Amino acid sequence: MSGLLIKSPLAVLGHQDCAGIVLRDGRIAEVLKPGQAPSARVDDVFDASRHVVLPGLVNTHHHFYQTLTRAHPQAINKKLFDWLKALYPVWSRLTPEAVRLSTRLALTELLMSGVTTTSDHHYLFPADLGEAMDIQVEEARRLGIRMTVTRGSMNLSEKDGGLPPDSVVQDEDEILADCERVIGKYHERGEGAMIQIALAPCSPFTVTKSLMCACGDLAEKHDCRLHTHLAETRDEDAFCHSVFGMSPLDYLEDVGWLNSRTWLAHGIHFSDGDVKRLGQHGVGVCHCPTSNMVLASGQCRTRELEAAGAPVGLGVDGSASNDSSNLMEGVRHALMINRLTYDASVTHLDALRWATKGSAACLGRSDIGEIAVGKQADLAMFTLDELRFSGAGDPVAALVLCGAHRADRVMVGGKWRVVDGLPVGVDVAALRAAHGEAARRFL
Repeated sequence: MSGLLIKSPLAVLGHQDCAGIVLRDGRIAEVLKPGQAPSARVDDVFDASRHVVLPGLVNTHHHFYQTLTRAHPQAINKKLFDWLKALYPVWSRLTPEAVRLSTRLALTELLMSGVTTTSDHHYLFPADLGEAMDIQVEEARRLGIRMTVTRGSMNLSEKDGGLPPDSVVQDEDEILADCERVIGKYHERGEGAMIQIALAPCSPFTVTKSLMCACGDLAEKHDCRLHTHLAETRDEDAFCHSVFGMSPLDYLEDVGWLNSRTWLAHGIHFSDGDVKRLGQHGVGVCHCPTSNMVLASGQCRTRELEAAGAPVGLGVDGSASNDSSNLMEGVRHALMINRLTYDASVTHLDALRWATKGSAACLGRSDIGEIAVGKQADLAMFTLDELRFSGAGDPVAALVLCGAHRADRVMVGGKWRVVDGLPVGVDVAALRAAHGEAARRFL
């Protein structure tokens, strides 16, 4: 069997004194101790003596289309509901080409920050955007990144008491038919899957209970996952009590989503009892520290959730509420906001765990998120050559504390996808120009 030896790494997350990592057939075959040689011949050797090696980062919440409206003048300095009301009319002008360019740019940014698996929550479907999921799959395959493509949806518009305008919602039958189509066409099961499908009605204030229940039934039928925004703001809590007569978590249980298929975006405003219930049922929570700070939404109870048994992952969230698609930057933000929430005993290892193993658990995957024998060969490799790292003692801690934001090498399934800091096969300057031109149409 041929193989690749990642030789003499500067440091490896989860392994002290690692002398090398042997990769074969897209998986991790061996993690070598000092003085240990590969058990079988390797054809290639990569000298990693300048590199800190992490498992590929896993991003569990994003909105790719929002890269077109970063720092939008109509939306800056607003809380969530006001921010959404300002941007929904702007986003109603989305076109297939705009979705393609925004997806390509977001995926490229994520790869360059060390992400090897991502999800995206696309829930806007104005006219002529019926193939949005197909576009996202094409772009993910083109770049060679793993992706959980969530078929999002909204069917509760302003006229029905919801938040979005009529122009960006669909009716329930149309949504469910496309969910079935996308699952049947793209959903891969088992280890090493490159494309998986999840069903993702947007939020309690943009979808009907009927749609939530129907998506839950479809997920059970097709063995796929469920995703939605929940408990992000106090306004959402008030909405659920006003419209449904119950709390956001009671609503989640009422529609049949309180189970281990589900992972939630944000999950900020949960009571002690809510946290206990989430852990008992294995519901995952994607912590979005940057977005939570930008929109002043609140602070996720990460420690309590993990202690209760709920998987906790990390997400950059949409680029209109983060203004970046950089998960390594999000790791640092997660460390800082959680130290402010708790104390200095929250460590860089906690934040890195959320971005790797925790995020993988949110997506229902046990084959990624760790550097261990049998796991997929998904690696993010960083150098410490920049001025910001000079004087750093602990190489892994330095990535977080000194603000690493760009990987030097990224591998997905044993294949290099970023080399010398640049994505393989992508003209970054041309992408920037094309995306920038498309974004100007949204001002």
